Amino acid sequence: MGGSQRGRTPREKLQDVVPSPKGLPILFRRCFERTRGPLEINLQTQNCRAFTQEGFRDYPCSTALNGAGEQEGSGCTPRGQHRIRAIIGRGESDRAVFVGRRATGELWTPELHAEHPNRDWILGRILWLCGNERGLNRGGTVDTQRRYIYLHGTPPVEPMGVPLSHGCIRMRLADICELADDIKPGAFVTILES
Repeated sequence: MGGSQRGRTPREKLQDVVPSPKGLPILFRRCFERTRGPLEINLQTQNCRAFTQEGFRDYPCSTALNGAGEQEGSGCTPRGQHRIRAIIGRGESDRAVFVGRRATGELWTPELHAEHPNRDWILGRILWLCGNERGLNRGGTVDTQRRYIYLHGTPPVEPMGVPLSHGCIRMRLADICELADDIKPGAFVTILES
């Protein structure tokens, strides 16, 4: 599932990547300086790129149907520099259903999906984002954290590579669980339009 650079042995961890380029190999420092963090979400290509010391992994994703934007209530995906405020759901099933950042005790199934066709499914893991740029994605009516913007799992029946979310970044269940296991709160996330 996910993208390139699969089959790593031993499996490198994103958590081994510190949020500072100091002391890292030159090649990785250049990647770090270009992206300013271990995750890069590209709204144009609908791709989540996770940088590691050995290279990167690509995961397809789905961002906002309404496009890019920071305003509260816009239903848009915010741009710019962010960090992961919290990782929610470690230890839960990859099909665990979340409402208000809490597991409901339900596990997603096609039958449950059919019972609730209009639900905005948040499954598996939540990586809650916090904006780093005051006035762009932090503070006032543009605050990413207060807008509850996450990277989160979505049902397998939802397409990837197509903007369809209400502002969050949707990912495949296996991919979001892998990412949540490999990264720490505080890690940087850059959301780019191109």
